Amino acid sequence: MEAGESRGRLQTSEFLEDIPGVDRAVASPAEGAGVLGPDMSSWPASNWTAPAEFVILGFSGWPQGLRLLLFAFLLPLYLATLAGNLLILGLAVAEPALHTPMYFFLGALSAVEVAYTLVLTPRMLAGFLLPPAGLAVARATCAAQMGLFVALGGAECLLLAAMALDRYLAICRPLYYPQLMSTGLCWGLLASCCAGGSLLALGLTTAIFQLPFCQGGLVNHVFCDLPAVLLLACGDRQLQERVLLAACLLLLVLPLALILLSYTRVLVVILGVGGSAGRRKAFNTVASHLTVAVLHYGCATAMYARPLSSRSLEEDKLVSLIYINLTPLLYPAIYTLRNRDVQGALQRVLSGRTPGTVHQADGN
Repeated sequence: MEAGESRGRLQTSEFLEDIPGVDRAVASPAEGAGVLGPDMSSWPASNWTAPAEFVILGFSGWPQGLRLLLFAFLLPLYLATLAGNLLILGLAVAEPALHTPMYFFLGALSAVEVAYTLVLTPRMLAGFLLPPAGLAVARATCAAQMGLFVALGGAECLLLAAMALDRYLAICRPLYYPQLMSTGLCWGLLASCCAGGSLLALGLTTAIFQLPFCQGGLVNHVFCDLPAVLLLACGDRQLQERVLLAACLLLLVLPLALILLSYTRVLVVILGVGGSAGRRKAFNTVASHLTVAVLHYGCATAMYARPLSSRSLEEDKLVSLIYINLTPLLYPAIYTLRNRDVQGALQRVLSGRTPGTVHQADGN
């Protein structure tokens, strides 16, 4: 824990040295001093005060030319991500041929991705345009950012597991699939995913913001992410670190293990399918879902399933460029690139033709 605090103080002081008007003696405190004055970690708990606001540093310490270049590059990706996910959501709702459990969950995933993108990406884009002193946000705003991020990310993790369950039942239990995966069960699973993510967000956010913050309110990230804020806390934060690691186990490691086990069984069944066309369609479905799952869980695990003492906030910001901008953009492409049902539905919507039927047990 002490190593994590030292790393956080060092990275913040290095950034402050580049801010005009900040005294170098303050930005580079002497041994035993804190980031913005004396070392308060040894003060009595009654002397610790929570900051009224946090300052989001974003990418304001990067060269201006690089920031403008990244802003110009990522803004079209942001718009393309919104357009792609809104397209899938609109087709899943408006096209009768896609009113099946598989596309119900795909539409729900796209809706979560739209909300996720709207919550995080504008903050990241603004991070490229921040002044050297960063952007001040209220404590409640910082907590809301963290809560929404955890709630949407948690719901997405659980939704991917629900989609794997749907494909397992469709391919491995085709005779019972219509009865098992009923409309009521689909809505129940969706509600459970959203409730699970919301409860996790409430618990984690409350636990973190109950801590005293004696390292000041400088958040060296593009938004109030969990590790970046937790590094600012002082006192005993072992409980919060353990809760964060437990949440990673429940939302990342366990669902991914279940997905891999279910798809292993699915692949065994696919290999036994007689017709090559049916085998190819089922395999494409599994391949697209598995690709998205590996991307999502892989990026999230690399970002959060690490102790605070081994973190580099600058590296975390680089990783955030990937999981905030690129992975949500890839999801629509992965799901629709070889998906004839979605492509056919889009063609029918554009041409105004009558929709055909989509087999529930077949994916792509």
